Amino acid sequence: MRKVIITCAITGSIHTPTMSPYLPITPEEIAAGALGAAAAGASIVHLHARKPEDGSPTQDPALFMKFCPVIKAASDVVINLTTGGAPTMLVQERLQPALQLKPEVASLNMGSMNFGLYEMLGRYKDFKYDWERPYLANSDDRVFKNTFKDIAYILESCSENHTRFEIECYDISHLYTAAHFVDRKLIKPPLLIQSVFGLRGGIGAHFEDVIHMRRTADRLFGNDYLWSVLGAGRNQIPIATMSAAMGGMVRVGLEDSLWDGRGTLAETNAAQVRRIRTVIEALSLEVATPDEAREMLKLKGRNNVGF
Repeated sequence: MRKVIITCAITGSIHTPTMSPYLPITPEEIAAGALGAAAAGASIVHLHARKPEDGSPTQDPALFMKFCPVIKAASDVVINLTTGGAPTMLVQERLQPALQLKPEVASLNMGSMNFGLYEMLGRYKDFKYDWERPYLANSDDRVFKNTFKDIAYILESCSENHTRFEIECYDISHLYTAAHFVDRKLIKPPLLIQSVFGLRGGIGAHFEDVIHMRRTADRLFGNDYLWSVLGAGRNQIPIATMSAAMGGMVRVGLEDSLWDGRGTLAETNAAQVRRIRTVIEALSLEVATPDEAREMLKLKGRNNVGF
């Protein structure tokens, strides 16, 4: 029976504390969210960090060290660290957790793009912290910078760590960029191509967009990749369902969507994992264990990390 890898993205940098009281902020909350997701069936947990005092995004490796060892000690789940951080950060800052902690997997964005979060302002009048409103408002004039030089810098810096990358593609051109780095031998198969749908500035969330992304990846990478999807907001479960039915993998989590059904905030990351697990099993598929995901992605193993 075909196995489906569930990645759960625990907190991210898109949403702010005002948007949901359930968003993990402190290291303890992030660890608890990751362990809950793993217990619900997540094969991989994708991790960002936040400053405990105000929930703002940070790439301070010391904060990652407050939850990564805790998760590793309590679960065999695959740990995936961000190199995206937040669009306001320089690439050198974004790189540090993956460079220093040497995880099995790290995310890597495949292109510069407009990254519009400003539409979220229409849903909230009052914010808990001073940084939240300008962080959202200024995104109408913000480019998330991921140049060819930036991508090569991250790949080359981490090459001796044997970290594999969750290759994040927000548009069709990003697939071609990934193929370019395969040709340069900076990315080696099997690839984990994470297609992102429904964020302002990237490809849309129409079913034809999903099919186009899959068809293009098939043509570029053949049998050398695993395809996964991320649907933002209300697109999360519908697009994940499409991916599972089309032979792909799935990603859910509070980084990507705060919701557990129409009008209902998800109280935990585990709730979203359970929801998509129900879909996967209803399709007569099986959820991959962490060790099965390691085998499918040819990862270096949980004992070969830096934490």
